[in-house]
Amino acid sequence: MLRAMTTDERPRRNYRPARVPPLDLTDVVRLRDFEAPARDRMHPAAWSYYTRGAYDEHVIRDTGDAWDQFRLRPRVLADVAPVDLSTTILGRTVALPVGIAPAALHGLAHPAGELATARGAAAAGAIHVVSTVASETLEAIAEAAPAGRRWFQLYVQRDREVTKALVQRAAAAGYGALCLTVDLPVLGYRDEVLRLRFNPGEDAYANLPKRDVWVAHGRLDETMDMRSVDLTWDTLAEIRSWAPLPLVLKGILTPEDARLGVEHGADAIWVSNHGGRQLDRVAAGIDVLPAIVDAVEGRAEVYLDGGIRRGPDILIALALGARAVFTARPFLWALACAGEAGVAKAFDILREEVERGLALMGVGSPMDLGRGHVERIGSRGGS
Repeated sequence: MLRAMTTDERPRRNYRPARVPPLDLTDVVRLRDFEAPARDRMHPAAWSYYTRGAYDEHVIRDTGDAWDQFRLRPRVLADVAPVDLSTTILGRTVALPVGIAPAALHGLAHPAGELATARGAAAAGAIHVVSTVASETLEAIAEAAPAGRRWFQLYVQRDREVTKALVQRAAAAGYGALCLTVDLPVLGYRDEVLRLRFNPGEDAYANLPKRDVWVAHGRLDETMDMRSVDLTWDTLAEIRSWAPLPLVLKGILTPEDARLGVEHGADAIWVSNHGGRQLDRVAAGIDVLPAIVDAVEGRAEVYLDGGIRRGPDILIALALGARAVFTARPFLWALACAGEAGVAKAFDILREEVERGLALMGVGSPMDLGRGHVERIGSRGGS
């Protein structure tokens, strides 16, 4: 039987980032340049929480390797002036087909947390998906970047009224879509979270009721009251009824579930393995993206996250049928290094990489990319 820890036994909760000057961004030329300086600025427990995965972390390694199985097929002597990075997502124009995926507790990376992230994304004209377990309130994030494009990522709680209130708060604060995470009926088994007894404290999650949170004695728990949540395909209609927002299903890895999602009214399917933090030994998103796009048959938009670090990665995903891509960890590193300016710099890098990449591919727009612009050279699964 598990024994509750006494107050004195509970781990320290001071995971605030180090107070050091912002990184000089002059020599930052790729997203990976943020990673090492970010680690130096973050508490080791916070770094581990962001970076480590579930079980033996095969998914994290495989997702990085998966991109090496694809090659781009550029076309030459095409009129590509000027290149236009804009596209439409859920019927609205965005400046580029790259957004910030939801991630918990941006306050572990920078004191301004999601407020700085929101401002950086708004300056880039990109979508920022805000987590249920953000460090800042939904309303404060919206006020920090009133002109920004933001979606709300929802973890369904056991208390339906708490969940409904979250959705309605997001709608009232101007969030443009509801991004329902469907791959977390329970928390994945995360060795490092257990070893470190990760405990951000009862005030860590600004949008949820206060609840003391800790990990100990082989037990995984979080302030999200989610264990044994009754979330099924039939629940989607109830969730849709809470607010007039487009519904995005995040965490789809099979064509079967993609088809079911569309049949149950999803406006978009988000291909994701949750950054390798849930079930191990599942597919990398890019491996299954083509099959999911085919299964959807144009009835909903398809998005992708997982392992995206460079412009060519984005081009591959778009050519295989993704309407847009999202990434989280690189923006957390950028946030840790220089706050809002770091996030803006990360977007500047991706914008230039994608713009040059499109020109080199012989196309003038992300929407002009297609299957003929990419080939698979490896023998990995996910047909």
